[in-house]
Amino acid sequence: MMKSFLVICILVLTSSAILARKMDRCSLAKGMTKLGVPRDQLAKWACIAERESSFKTDAVGRSNPDGSISYGIFQLNDLYWCQPSNGKFSYNSCGTSCNKFLKDDINQSVRCAQKVLAQQGWSAWSSWKSCSGSLQSIDSCF
Repeated sequence: MMKSFLVICILVLTSSAILARKMDRCSLAKGMTKLGVPRDQLAKWACIAERESSFKTDAVGRSNPDGSISYGIFQLNDLYWCQPSNGKFSYNSCGTSCNKFLKDDINQSVRCAQKVLAQQGWSAWSSWKSCSGSLQSIDSCF
């Protein structure tokens, strides 16, 4: 019984390592460019990703006072933007599972983050205050 539990734990840890990655400013900027994100936004997105998740695609935040949890490189909240796997209520405005925000393919995270930006602006991220001033250029990434 204990061996089975250990094997399952190892498999879970191994599979999540395969599905997620830690990015950096340049890999995020290049990936977002391929997805059509305007170049003049990339330094802001890099700042937010660094402060929200340390560029980790598999980041899961602590429970917020309202019981919600944030997921992925941009820490998208499960009450509003994605459906958590535990089935609790969500507005799921991005129409996707929160688990899709935890994979190395950032497409779903980027699309949803762009929707958040369009609806709520940069201030939707608590880290925005530290990302609103002069930011390091991403030009050297290209």
